[in-house]
Amino acid sequence: MNEPLKNVRADANEVMKSWVTIYTHSLYEWAYYKVADKATAEDLVQETFLSAFQSLDRFKQESQPKTWLFSILNHKIIDHFRKRVKSPLVDEGGAGLDYYFDHHGEWGDHSRPQEWPGDDSHLLDHPEFRTTLDECMQRLPGSWSAALQLKYLSEKDGKEICQDLRISSSNFWQILHRAKLQLRKCLEIHWFKK
Repeated sequence: MNEPLKNVRADANEVMKSWVTIYTHSLYEWAYYKVADKATAEDLVQETFLSAFQSLDRFKQESQPKTWLFSILNHKIIDHFRKRVKSPLVDEGGAGLDYYFDHHGEWGDHSRPQEWPGDDSHLLDHPEFRTTLDECMQRLPGSWSAALQLKYLSEKDGKEICQDLRISSSNFWQILHRAKLQLRKCLEIHWFKK
């Protein structure tokens, strides 16, 4: 190996080591906020650093390294949701929409949304509830979970989500509605009726 090329690689390794030390925590926090799954967030951050290392020669230093890394991470997050949308729509709870409605399209007596007991304004501050919510989100089919996360955690508007997930507007609203029904059912079973 010629000496200049060896020095360039050594410099790149040092740059990446320093970036990993400096930026891993903030990248992970952002990824976790977006995907609500620790393992997935860790994988996305790792993929971000790998992509950055592979394209370090294209980093023109027109922006801060942190900005560049977050840009890569945001693309990885969007790709993650796109892949989830392409996963088959399987109702892992074992009940389709027929569970919720009778043959006239009205709420079934057994599935009509009930008032949740107690003050639910601080539920997200409760670590056990957050764990249950995460588990319920993981039980949703990929596109359902992706739609909920982009809408309510990333606070994107419907048009932007449709573009990111490459779905129609009517499909998005149908997915969102079904996801909320299934999520509510899961929370009622695993949190409110436990």
